[in-house]
Amino acid sequence: MTDRVCPTQMYLARQGEITESMQFVAEREHRPPELIRDEIARGRLTMPANVLHLAARLEPMVIGKVARVKINANIGNSAVSSSIAEEIEKLHTAIHFGADTVMDLSTGDELDATREAIIAESPIPIGTVPIYQAVLNVDQVADLTAQGLLEVIELHARQGVDYMTVHAGILLEHLPLVHGRVTGIVSRGGSLLAVWMMTYRKQNPLYEHYDDILDILRTYDVTISLGDSLRPGSVADASDKAQFAELETLGELTKRAWERDVQVMVEGPGHIPLHQIEMNVRKQKEICHEAPFYTLGPLVTDVAPGYDHITSAIGAAMIGWHGADMLCYVTPKEHLGLPNANDVREGVIAYKIAAHAADIARGHPHAQDRDDALSKARYEFDWNEQFRLALDPERAREYHDEALPAEYFKSAEFCAMCGPKFCSMHHSRSIEDMLAEFAAEHDASTPQQPSAVSG
Repeated sequence: MTDRVCPTQMYLARQGEITESMQFVAEREHRPPELIRDEIARGRLTMPANVLHLAARLEPMVIGKVARVKINANIGNSAVSSSIAEEIEKLHTAIHFGADTVMDLSTGDELDATREAIIAESPIPIGTVPIYQAVLNVDQVADLTAQGLLEVIELHARQGVDYMTVHAGILLEHLPLVHGRVTGIVSRGGSLLAVWMMTYRKQNPLYEHYDDILDILRTYDVTISLGDSLRPGSVADASDKAQFAELETLGELTKRAWERDVQVMVEGPGHIPLHQIEMNVRKQKEICHEAPFYTLGPLVTDVAPGYDHITSAIGAAMIGWHGADMLCYVTPKEHLGLPNANDVREGVIAYKIAAHAADIARGHPHAQDRDDALSKARYEFDWNEQFRLALDPERAREYHDEALPAEYFKSAEFCAMCGPKFCSMHHSRSIEDMLAEFAAEHDASTPQQPSAVSG
């Protein structure tokens, strides 16, 4: 344990300080800086901002109840695919289309160099899963040691990683509850630890050395993202005893982290049918003391390989509405292969739609401003303004322009779907003056209702 004063944003908030980073995010979120400070102190808001990345090029952001719903994009190489250049391309694609954070889930070659390059290029927070590298450092899973895990966690923190998924909540006593599941343990980190625990019949080393992990994270102000190792990987396994047993442990670990001024978010399930989503959010918020909730999807059905960015965006919009704070995207390649840059684009846009829909439903300040501005531009046939306001301007422009002759590209009061004769907005605009006159006549002829008189 270290005796020096903790530099974390949570520590500073608890001292009553409004940091430059808090002021910055308050302006972005249209919230008072005092509210940002108080929510970070309370633990309902987290700012993933490693002090080293923050001193370089990180633009701080926050995740939690009073913030916009955020989205994360996963990138990373594998043992059979991708290079540093390809991962940087994915990073730039994710940032361009609006990702709020990016996780490097690399499991292939040049892990340290890949991570270093991604952090150096990124103005948004970067997350990692240290156990992946720890496993690659040994010959087999059974060779994992607590010391090896801690060394990798510290390496990632020294490189500037802003948040880390740590699978400290899966315990030896939870494993019998997995028996009988349709899809077993689908978390990669969770499955690796389950193999280790079953081999030695010993407790999870990440749980047993949790205080040591917190000391490392506190030194660099790294947010801990408590991994949901027993999340359901199919709707058949959703909301089962294994999932909720681990959630109870995550609630305990949340409080222990806050006691050391370490910021926390809690990861959530990946496959949940629609009718169980609200209940899952309610349980997480209760058990984990309203810590920010970070969910993968969820996928609401399992029958759409190749389209799981849609399957999951449906669940993501709903879980965001009910209170989830960050949504981890799913790309069309989910369950099928390693995403490329175009898959990243498709996943980010699907999740920007879901998060924005959730922000409107949650009543976040100014959430609907962009919708109203785009609707106005659409009614006025201001095509360039429509494209500018679109979540994916390039795609909107491409679809508009491909079907109309060049002379109609920007000035036509119709699109290729209806043409000039059947465009409802064109016809509505043509009778605006008459409608205004008719409305005035209607108002003048409508008898005024007597006001209520108190007795």
